[in-house]
Amino acid sequence: MADPLLVIFDCDGVLVDSEIIAAAVETEMLQGQGIEIEASDFATRFAGLTWPTIMQRLAEETGTRFPKDFAARVDAEIDRRLESEVEEIPGAREAIERLTLPRCICSNSSTHRLELMLDRVGLWDAFVPNVFSATEVGAKKGKPAPDVFLYACEQFSVPPKASIVIEDSVHGVAGATAAGCRVVGFTGGQHSYAGHAEQLAEAGAETVISRLADFPAVVEALAIWSDA
Repeated sequence: MADPLLVIFDCDGVLVDSEIIAAAVETEMLQGQGIEIEASDFATRFAGLTWPTIMQRLAEETGTRFPKDFAARVDAEIDRRLESEVEEIPGAREAIERLTLPRCICSNSSTHRLELMLDRVGLWDAFVPNVFSATEVGAKKGKPAPDVFLYACEQFSVPPKASIVIEDSVHGVAGATAAGCRVVGFTGGQHSYAGHAEQLAEAGAETVISRLADFPAVVEALAIWSDA
């Protein structure tokens, strides 16, 4: 395996504890459309997917026809809640400061939302301009498509096998694995659930951690393993 040359962070559920907030808003507003689902179940099933993809799946499952402005109203309410409530995942700043490799973010969230969240917790400047929204760069395909990870590697002229991705969702892990990246699973967000680590491993994560403070040591260990 190639020596690590790039670290790629997911954002939601890895750097900021946003997945549980988004799931709460989405399930509350889905109730108004006659779809009953618990926020914890919603996060388990759909964490890491774009909202249009989630709406499409729910429409196919339930036969619901969503109002034309529904997606925009949900996004606006999520942004409002995130701007006032989202917090840094414990250990995020420490992990970023300890890592010496180039870094970037690959996320399914919009650039607007990424800046909103990362500005609130003081981490935007640690990544800008290398913040890549999957639906805004390259082929504009969201995870679990591998495209955003391939795009990031191209920007740094790094082969995917020399990048280490940290992801909290099965869909994100699957996308990074499909891109040929090495993947560390993360279960430290409030939306984590029983069996989360096992699912991330099954999706392709080489190892799974629950504390971001452990991530730099894992990167070092993977570098040693690549030399073995």
